[in-house]
Amino acid sequence: MRVLGVDPGLTRLGLGVVESGRPTRPELIAVGVVRTPSDESVDVRLGRIAESFDSWIDEHRPDVVAVERVFARSDVSTIIGTAQASGLTMGLAARRGIPVAMHTPSEVKAAVTGSGRADKKQVTHMVTRILRLDAPPKPADAADALALAITHLWRGATAGASTPGKNKDVLSRRAAGRQGSGLTAAQEQWARALRAADS
Repeated sequence: MRVLGVDPGLTRLGLGVVESGRPTRPELIAVGVVRTPSDESVDVRLGRIAESFDSWIDEHRPDVVAVERVFARSDVSTIIGTAQASGLTMGLAARRGIPVAMHTPSEVKAAVTGSGRADKKQVTHMVTRILRLDAPPKPADAADALALAITHLWRGATAGASTPGKNKDVLSRRAAGRQGSGLTAAQEQWARALRAADS
């Protein structure tokens, strides 16, 4: 399975791809950060993220996209930008028919370090060890994206996403009504209606 982890952000969006035939031995495929200038309008910045994200999907062909679940913070402007970037990447993945999984920060910390209260330094250290890297991935957004991908390999893999490269077309997934396909309840209801209409 190949997982693309996304640490959403409008100024910095972390991306990390890991792959594993055996979930206990994830392998680094790629890691990076998409940056957008804060003096540009939001629509232009989201356009930059969309172009980069599409390029990553084209190049790395992930089976699943794992995104950090956004939580409200005291800084409203930051959370809005994070939510916009998160929704954008989820929509782009869904358009390609790639299942999307969401993991909370505490789930990621617990999966990678064993503690849901670990700090960023501990997460980066464990990501470096797990992937057997010569140096820690920087900045922290890159390490967080890899941690999300590792978490999905270890905790979030479902039967519907366990066959690499199979059935990435969103219409096929909807029509088949696959369990674990990353569809929402509304999408699953739509898929059932499509099947009923075809029969």
